[in-house]
Amino acid sequence: MLEFQHMITRQRKWMFYLLALLVLGWGFTPWQPVFLGLLLGGILSFFNLWLMQKKITKLGETSAQGEKPSRGIGTLTRLATGALAAVIVLQFEEHFHLVSVVLGLMTAYFVIFIDYLFNKSTE
Repeated sequence: MLEFQHMITRQRKWMFYLLALLVLGWGFTPWQPVFLGLLLGGILSFFNLWLMQKKITKLGETSAQGEKPSRGIGTLTRLATGALAAVIVLQFEEHFHLVSVVLGLMTAYFVIFIDYLFNKSTE
């Protein structure tokens, strides 16, 4: 369980670093709609990552105690977050780039994959 907590901390740290880079890109480049879309998707992706990690931790604890888990790991919530992003982008089309928001929503999965690759090689 301790290794899982370290993994969670690493992934959240990498997400914060990536979000900081996106803020810098939004502030200092001429591609503001692209970086703002990546930032919106990244923030929602970070929320999804946090929620998924929280639910997986709870699922692991209930399984270790021998109890039956009551719920899943939040697939419906992640889909609803994607729908929220789409509504925001369609409402404010002049500020957000749609493809960037979609790529930003996938940011957490890229972070999880890269974290896995880096830490697989160190084992």
